[in-house]
Amino acid sequence: MMELKKAASSDALVINSISKRAFDSDILVGASSKGGPPGYMSAKFYTKMANAGHLYKLLSDGLIVGGALVFSEGAQLNIGRIFVDPEYFRNGYGVFMMREIERIFSDAEEIFLDTPIWNIRTNSFYKKLGYTEYKKDAEFVYYIKKICKGV
Repeated sequence: MMELKKAASSDALVINSISKRAFDSDILVGASSKGGPPGYMSAKFYTKMANAGHLYKLLSDGLIVGGALVFSEGAQLNIGRIFVDPEYFRNGYGVFMMREIERIFSDAEEIFLDTPIWNIRTNSFYKKLGYTEYKKDAEFVYYIKKICKGV
């Protein structure tokens, strides 16, 4: 059974380890070297995000297999990052996590996220989930999803 729940600071070490493995695996999909976004391999960073209420953990049968950073402000939601342990890639975990984020934050009218230009895996993934590119710079593609509320 999969669940997406708020993470506690006590989850930071496990989430940090998964984050490092997940982002370092990007070398297989276009990254020039191992690495990731700021704080991707810092337990201190993930502890701070958990304490601020922005860190979520993805559970599969009670085991943490991924995480997300989510920032909500009014009708806008920013997905700072999502990641899944490479052992669980291509099994629907990412899709589940994105749908759960949209469900949990159902009051959001616009959801924003970005991903590196070179990352063929995530660019394809976000488009598949209905996100539309609205901007691009030398390093990133920026996506939006507008949520139409029923009248």
